[in-house]
Amino acid sequence: METGRAAGVLCHISSLPGKYGIGSLGKEAYRFAKILKKNGIKYWQVLPLAQTGYGDSPYSSVSCTSGNPYFIDLDLLAGEGLLTKEELLAARHEGGAVSYGSLYNERYVTLRKAFARFNFDGEDFRAFVKSGVCEDYALFMTAKRVYGENFLYWEDALKFRDPAALEKLRTDFHEEYLYWNFLQYTFRRQWKALKQYCNGLGVRIIGDLPLYVATDSADVWAHPELFKLDRELRPTKVAGVPPDYFSETGQLWGNPIYDWKAHEKEGFAWWTHRLEDALATYDVIRIDHFRGIDRYYEVPAFAENAVKGEWKKGPGEKLFANIGAEGRIIAEDLGVMDEGVVALREKLGFPGMKVLLFAFDGNAENEFLPKYIGKNSVCYTGTHDNDTVAGYVQALSTEEFLLFRSRVAQVLQEEGVFVRLGAKPAEFSAAFCRLALASKADLAVLPVQDILGLGNEARMNFPGVGEGNWRFRMEKLAAGSAMRKIGRMIKVYRR
Repeated sequence: METGRAAGVLCHISSLPGKYGIGSLGKEAYRFAKILKKNGIKYWQVLPLAQTGYGDSPYSSVSCTSGNPYFIDLDLLAGEGLLTKEELLAARHEGGAVSYGSLYNERYVTLRKAFARFNFDGEDFRAFVKSGVCEDYALFMTAKRVYGENFLYWEDALKFRDPAALEKLRTDFHEEYLYWNFLQYTFRRQWKALKQYCNGLGVRIIGDLPLYVATDSADVWAHPELFKLDRELRPTKVAGVPPDYFSETGQLWGNPIYDWKAHEKEGFAWWTHRLEDALATYDVIRIDHFRGIDRYYEVPAFAENAVKGEWKKGPGEKLFANIGAEGRIIAEDLGVMDEGVVALREKLGFPGMKVLLFAFDGNAENEFLPKYIGKNSVCYTGTHDNDTVAGYVQALSTEEFLLFRSRVAQVLQEEGVFVRLGAKPAEFSAAFCRLALASKADLAVLPVQDILGLGNEARMNFPGVGEGNWRFRMEKLAAGSAMRKIGRMIKVYRR
């Protein structure tokens, strides 16, 4: 990250307003970037941009290097003559939370209409396909469309990627294969244009790199030798975390565990490519579940919960030996930490995360209290995985609220941040934003929900809950008074 104090806003693309049921890489994204610039905000943090699979989580994708076709802007396609006014009108879904069921049933139909008018004999597109950058993804999605189901249930020749079966798939269903290439080609063009626009304004993009990939993904299908699988390519061990702040029985994510010995044998080539792709896509990347690089928690496949798992040694600093990423990686170091992962993060020089919402448990030595937040860190009011500040306050009993308010007021006074705290939850949102910006951390990142003072109706994710997440969407852009207040705070705290 650039040196000096700076501020950022966490807002996923899906949360932007718009006419077509979900945020996109179009007009509203460009307007949001201008608003950030106008108010002195130098970073825009997003969640993973990858195409989501079952459960709609951006942390579980059909391909870790893919782009989400839902984010392709339809108006931009219409401007290229690929969609008609009537088709745009039919695709409209204004206002309200994201409905992934509607998107799944309708959006791909609309995008196929655009593809039908697309010149896939064009030189740029032909070069894109020939490069093979999305080859595994395009073949995987073609097979999904033709044969359905989890790839584990495909016929053996395709499941085990017999070259003749892959060529037959590519040839017999060539138009389908080109369609999935078209989606990634279009997404990448639109994203590249948006990122260049943001960078031109002086706004840098922080992306998010999940540590693990999904079981039913092009990543596992194309590289089964890099995961702990049985002879039928079924996971023998899966990822999760033990009981912690978020869950009494831990979190059972279900992602296949890496065979790190196999990765090391190939010089971490797959991971190096993945990191390089992420660094080319974003200006800075946040590595989710960074602690799993030092030691990771594995659970036997088909376990009911994550209570009975084992800690295993991860690849450590060797994973980054071939990557020149100085100043461009943030380590998500939340959850169960130990000396090993702290030492690894410090040795690599990556800033860690400090979340203010975790600071007020009454422990005077709580590492998330502002007085313990160091310069080489990123201070957040909260993350996508926990309550909004206002939502947290709303859920407190009267007794809990009074105790919490007293603790927050004391810290505000200690930090020289003078804010009146009444009984309104939104007042706490503003106070936490001010505390984050006042902190010693080089970078302070504010979720847009906390800037707007929204409650848990705007929460992005409830860990351990499989449905109903990732749906928050702004009715209109966070422009007006709320963002201007943040702009004034940025000047006061010299960010």
